[in-house]
Amino acid sequence: MAAKDGGGDSKLFSRGKVAELRLELNSGGKKDKNYSAKKIALKRIVANMTMSNNDMVALFPDIVGCMTIPSLEIKKMSFLYLVNYARVRPDMATKAIPILEMDMDDANPLVRALALRTMTYIHVREFVEAAVPIVRVMLRDSDPYVRKTAAFGVAKLYDHDRQVEQSDLIDRLNALLRDDNPTVVASALAALMDIWERSDTIKLTIDYSNASKMVSMLPDCSEWGQTYILEALMSYVPQETGEALLLAERISPRLSHSNSSVVLTCIRVILYLMNYIADQRQMSALCKKLSPPLVTLLAKGPEVQYLALRNALLILQRRPEVLRNDIRVFFCKYNDPIYVKVTKLELIFMLANENNIDEVLTELREYATEIDVHFVRKAVRAIGKLAIKIEPAARQCIDVLLDLVSTKVTYIVQEATVVIRNIFRKYPNQYESIISTLCEHLDSLDEPEAKAAMVWVIGQYADRIENSEALLEDFLYSFAEEPVEVQLALLTATVKLFIQRPTKGQELVPKVLKWATEETDNPDLRDRAYMYWRLLSTDVNAAKQIVMGAKPAITAEAEQLEAATLEEMCLNVGTLATVYLKPVQAVFRSARPRKLLESPALQRQTVAAVPAAAAAAAATMATTTTTTTTTTTTTTTTSEDGDVRRAVRDADAYFSALRIDDDGGLGGVTGYVVSAHAPQAVMQPAEGGGSNGDLLA
Repeated sequence: MAAKDGGGDSKLFSRGKVAELRLELNSGGKKDKNYSAKKIALKRIVANMTMSNNDMVALFPDIVGCMTIPSLEIKKMSFLYLVNYARVRPDMATKAIPILEMDMDDANPLVRALALRTMTYIHVREFVEAAVPIVRVMLRDSDPYVRKTAAFGVAKLYDHDRQVEQSDLIDRLNALLRDDNPTVVASALAALMDIWERSDTIKLTIDYSNASKMVSMLPDCSEWGQTYILEALMSYVPQETGEALLLAERISPRLSHSNSSVVLTCIRVILYLMNYIADQRQMSALCKKLSPPLVTLLAKGPEVQYLALRNALLILQRRPEVLRNDIRVFFCKYNDPIYVKVTKLELIFMLANENNIDEVLTELREYATEIDVHFVRKAVRAIGKLAIKIEPAARQCIDVLLDLVSTKVTYIVQEATVVIRNIFRKYPNQYESIISTLCEHLDSLDEPEAKAAMVWVIGQYADRIENSEALLEDFLYSFAEEPVEVQLALLTATVKLFIQRPTKGQELVPKVLKWATEETDNPDLRDRAYMYWRLLSTDVNAAKQIVMGAKPAITAEAEQLEAATLEEMCLNVGTLATVYLKPVQAVFRSARPRKLLESPALQRQTVAAVPAAAAAAAATMATTTTTTTTTTTTTTTTSEDGDVRRAVRDADAYFSALRIDDDGGLGGVTGYVVSAHAPQAVMQPAEGGGSNGDLLA
């Protein structure tokens, strides 16, 4: 807020007294033709209002008096005050209704729009009742800016009072979709989408002709208008694979837009339409188109980078072909914030394969020597998980881990111990030579997870570690003080020692079982101890088969999102919910869940694990169909790129030439998008929700 006559913004934000501000507001007189004194006073009042100085509410009568002054700047500040305090003093606020109604007839469209916006934003019954007939008229105003404001006003009124649904405002909003101005159409779509999100009785339906008309408007809309239109396309359900492919190709130029919101929304729509495309060559081509915009977003600020990276985690799980060859762009920079670095690390892990493992390990080794402890732990954990994910590179990863352990940095040793335990679980009876190296660093272990991991290794390989009973005895000295996680590990390891080396473990087992059954208050520990006691006293051979029996090898894909959750998340790419990598309703309880709607063109996909990207692509893309025909443009779409490009050009030309209120030979399409009062089935979210998506947890 500029203050040319007020000595700068800092002077405005000083706590003022009501009496002083009232005097300033009424000063100036007839000589002040530009109302400079009133403007400065109003700026101070708004500044105090921003600082939550509730004393300003006492100036309500004076502010209402200022609303009649023919100055747009004064009206803006006065109406802002009105919106802020109307619910505090509704009796005073209602005195402004006649002034607002008078401004609706002003010759200046900016004044009309400002008055309309103010009236619809106030959640007071009298204002809502007065606004409904006015909005009905303003939806047909001669100025597009006023019509745009009126469209958003309908959504605000619906937010205040759901009874608006019973009026004809939604029908009039539908009619606005046939407006000649693309910005007005985009605003009407945004309002309808907002109403649909919060209504259980309104159904949003878009057919191919309407979707095509909307796409043809994109070049003429502002960046926010383009976002509204692209968002609305998520409600279009393709009935033929050719329709989905044609729309995806026509909106793909938006991927190069400078606005991040447009790019991410376009990516979301293309990902959605890909569920209805059968041609695998075209699917691969679309996947390649999604990579450059995601990479470009990494050149923006850290907040946008983070959003792009979190969405890339989702996209890679759903479409492994995207970003497959772009691993270097995710290497961390020295000045990246920690939240960006950690997310990049997860993407590096997902994209790592046999071809780039040397480069990846070199990079991760550098990360493991940085000063940020949290990031170093993640890097060490990533190296260990790569050993599990890429079997031919396991030895390489282990060598890097041992090299890091030799630095004797406590937190590196502890993290390496945890991941090496998992490597042993993946490759039983292999790489046992590294056990001696781990045993040399027992004094570095002070965290529960690291202790439990080392105890597991000692118990699992008790017959191959010469002094295994002595090592366990060292841990058992502090059994009573250890966390439950370590106590459980010690109990199991002691039983394993006895099973493998009875003479060495016969003294330790009774002692530990007695502690766990008689001196602990933890029911899990006590129950496990009783189970082992009964098992050992009944049949030692059976105990050996149960405790030391073969177990399934672990995998690196255990923390992938559930298929249903991943499907829903991909329908919300670019939204705040994707930052959390959780189902939308787990983040926003009132949000409407989204799902893929049934259609003859729907291609049900088996979500593949990222590490097997090549196999995943083949499995996922198994469904093929023959050529399809788009009925609207009479263009046959084949798998040839030239034919697709020609079809896109023809569709753009055809729908650009159509008037919005013309059916264009499409069978009398009305152009209505929303059906009011139609029953709407709301899908309830599944219990649980799967992993949080943190691959390096």
